[in-house]
Amino acid sequence: MAKHTIVHYKDQCISCGACAAIAPEFWTMDEEGLADLKGSTKKEDHFELEINTEEARAINQEAADVCPVNIIHIKERKEK
Repeated sequence: MAKHTIVHYKDQCISCGACAAIAPEFWTMDEEGLADLKGSTKKEDHFELEINTEEARAINQEAADVCPVNIIHIKERKEK
């Protein structure tokens, strides 16, 4: 099983809530109404969360697919 990273560009969120509706175990809406990736780490211009199961990848890929502004990406991590 490949390991993946969820990449989220929160500053571009339009508050539709689709990600939180599809994957509430990973996504919530914050006090400003923006999508928040639970447990993620802030990077320069985005947030990241490492995931290690196919189930987590699949549900977050669904959340990414329904995001109307395409600000959620699932990237395979390269193991060294």
